[in-house]
Amino acid sequence: MLLIGSLTIGLILSLLALGIYISFKVFGFADITADGSLTLGAAVAAVLILRGVNPLAAAAAGGLAGMAAGTVTGILHTRFNIHALLSGILVMTALYSVNLRIMGRSNIPLMHSPTLAQQAGDLGRRLANGRENLLLGGWEVDIGALAALAGAALVVAAVGLLLFLFFHTTLGTAMRATGDNAQMMRAQGVHTGNMLVLGLAVANGLIALSGALLAQFQGFADVQMGIGMVVLGLASVIIGQALVGNSRFGLAIVGAVMGAVLFRLLIAIALRWGLNPNDLKLMTAAFVFAALVLPNLIRNRKRRQVVRHA
Repeated sequence: MLLIGSLTIGLILSLLALGIYISFKVFGFADITADGSLTLGAAVAAVLILRGVNPLAAAAAGGLAGMAAGTVTGILHTRFNIHALLSGILVMTALYSVNLRIMGRSNIPLMHSPTLAQQAGDLGRRLANGRENLLLGGWEVDIGALAALAGAALVVAAVGLLLFLFFHTTLGTAMRATGDNAQMMRAQGVHTGNMLVLGLAVANGLIALSGALLAQFQGFADVQMGIGMVVLGLASVIIGQALVGNSRFGLAIVGAVMGAVLFRLLIAIALRWGLNPNDLKLMTAAFVFAALVLPNLIRNRKRRQVVRHA
């Protein structure tokens, strides 16, 4: 159950990693809005579900809310010439109050509400003729948890495919080119400010969608759930980049997903081995530090060995 749950949460958080990848890697924009956008998506989805809205539509609404937050960050930077980092901090700070206004309180439980996780579990049990457990590899696995994992995998695969196709359209290619060389794109008549605003909207839409799904699969939305998510997403991107290298965009998407899942598994293993949950953020920072420093240390060591043997 721990492995299945970790894989499910890792897949959901891979949408966060994809959003961080777009802002940090494609556009080189240090966007801190993510901490607020993830909670915004969760808050919007949770409130709509409690009001009887379809869980899938609620998740989509959460993603749209995140796109609005990303748009505001982009406008602050491009129209008002506010520093990129400060733009994200301003929106993230404002979103804390916005999220509280939306939720009405600091925590919204969804344990007894219809969610995508519940619907996936019900569908899995119907397909298994009402069975609750399944023997898989010698382990007894809850069918509901397995169905939730399959549902998360389908959502991530669909989003990843749509993202890949979008960034290979004329508009998507222009956005990627803007991140690579904004001066050249301006010389060709492209409004690079609009490209950046759209990119941040897409990035925060993915992050908010991740929050909307996370709330449904965890069974609650909390106003504090987005704290530190930028670091987690960045760690996933760095791990994914180490796995697939600096290669084509399609492999970068796969790498971000793999990085998020692997990072979540590392966290689960550490908790299983007795890590104090209070030290979780500290360990996350340590993982990011290691992911940033180790590749350079390995390259420098190999370079010194080549020089020594030359």
